Amino acid sequence: MPPPVLFLHGWAMRGATFDGIAARLGPEFRCLAPDLPGHGRAAGQTPGLDAAAEMLAQVIRPPVLLVGWSMGAAVAWRYIERCGTGALAGLVTVDMSPKLLNQDGWMHGLKGQMPVDVARTTEQYRASWQGAAESVAAGMFADGAAADAAALRQVRENDPAQMLIAWEEMTAMDLRPVIGRIDIPYLVAFGARSRVYPASASAWIAAEAPRATLAPFNASGHSPHLEEPAAFAARIAAFARSLPA
Repeated sequence: MPPPVLFLHGWAMRGATFDGIAARLGPEFRCLAPDLPGHGRAAGQTPGLDAAAEMLAQVIRPPVLLVGWSMGAAVAWRYIERCGTGALAGLVTVDMSPKLLNQDGWMHGLKGQMPVDVARTTEQYRASWQGAAESVAAGMFADGAAADAAALRQVRENDPAQMLIAWEEMTAMDLRPVIGRIDIPYLVAFGARSRVYPASASAWIAAEAPRATLAPFNASGHSPHLEEPAAFAARIAAFARSLPA
């Protein structure tokens, strides 16, 4: 039997975004997809990577395959920074960078964004979350694709103050030192058509982590589990079956 699969959703989303993948994986797999602090059923909890990592430490029953998409990847890295990899059979991260802010010598953060651009985006979120929601949702998908109605609804339903807390923490983080410590089988997935992060971010991660393999999804933007669900589920299933239970 493959290990249980614990999915961690992205910023402004919720665990239900993985319902379709869990259904495709079927009864062979035990799938869990909690809402992270500040989101969904956990909307009243203070968001943050530390709070989410603490939640993980409480719910993980080893061995488990951790699958983190976007912010969920950052949560996985923070958990590993705090707790190590001993409870994990494997790790999958999906279209994320360990450092969002670009600078001289590091251009693997938010695509085409320098700190001044990120600061401007932050002010837009602060001024009108509802006004920014459509661009947030549309950015989850490849160029030319419309925002998914369910994704847009989830983004709009969030508490703007909670989202801003989580966003500002993510833009300040630098989890690059953690990547080289990930000594378990690691699948580094990304959307080749992502509007959020460059492919170079995933390539950098795969080069740093000693047991990592790149997994591109060529028709996807930031959300391969929504854009190529059959291929994504198949890749997760194959990876999970290769791990010790």
